[in-house]
Amino acid sequence: MESTRTLKDKLFLILKGLGMGAANKVPGVSGGVVAFVAGFYEEFIYSLRKVNRKAFNLLINGRFKSFYKYINGRFLSLLFLGMVVSYFSVSKVLDYFLKYYELYIWSVFFGMIIGSIYYINKDFKDWNYRTYTSLALGILLGISISFFNPAKENDNLWFVFFCGIISVSGMTLPGFSGSFILILLGNYVLLLVDSVNALYDTLYEIFGGNFSFIHNAQRLRMLKVLIVFTLGSVTGLVTFSHILSYILKHYKSITLSAIIGFIVGSLGVVWPWKTTQYKLAADGTHLLDSTGTKVVLNYERYMPQLNTDTYYAIAFIFLGIAIVLALEYYGQKTRTVNE
Repeated sequence: MESTRTLKDKLFLILKGLGMGAANKVPGVSGGVVAFVAGFYEEFIYSLRKVNRKAFNLLINGRFKSFYKYINGRFLSLLFLGMVVSYFSVSKVLDYFLKYYELYIWSVFFGMIIGSIYYINKDFKDWNYRTYTSLALGILLGISISFFNPAKENDNLWFVFFCGIISVSGMTLPGFSGSFILILLGNYVLLLVDSVNALYDTLYEIFGGNFSFIHNAQRLRMLKVLIVFTLGSVTGLVTFSHILSYILKHYKSITLSAIIGFIVGSLGVVWPWKTTQYKLAADGTHLLDSTGTKVVLNYERYMPQLNTDTYYAIAFIFLGIAIVLALEYYGQKTRTVNE
């Protein structure tokens, strides 16, 4: 019975990783919100915090089992496995639905964000002038970010490293979308399309016994950009986790109220009724990412008219709210069984 429950927990942890991965893929949606609602946000942050000097000493000294146990390896490995699988499976399905049923998918996300706000807020009782101020600042920052205009592309390696640090914010900071931040910084195409395509092309050539890429200056430049971006992402993931772990421990109420504000502010990004503006190539055609999906540049929002599509969209908003409430019910049931 115990082994079955352990296997079930592992499978659900992979599914949570799938959810985080799919959420991080969509500009405007934060994987951190999934972690928060699914009830493993604090464990995720505290596990990442364990990637520190002591962990590296254990690794260098060959104490792999101790290292794995110290960083909560089973939890992190299963979660990241779900995220990786998501990129090659769930996120592609999501891309399809966003392409053909964009209004309804955004409506579901909008409802899930509303449900997340309810979930986080319902047990939060420490309201005072500090937490209200933190809430207001979070809302203001979230709304401001959603209406920024994108910057121009910049392949300076220091800036790319900075983009890597910022891009993981959606995983560690609920309400902040890492992919949407990259759009605003102007480097979404460079870092999540061009450099990834360069890696795919290079691996394909290597497996075919073709090493001519070593003479391709542009390809090598893209690979260097991808490596620096990855290093920045890892740095950001560990750094943010340490910072958030500290402030959650010492300023939990202020932090939670700010997170609620960020999520409220992010409603502007996931507003279902918007016209998507796509990135264009030099020849005027739509630029596609590695999955064949048109690359988003920004959104132009509008108020809907009352028609059949709008009524369906409202119904999908309630579906999104119901999904979050179902996750909450499952989380409470699981905690009751474990107790």
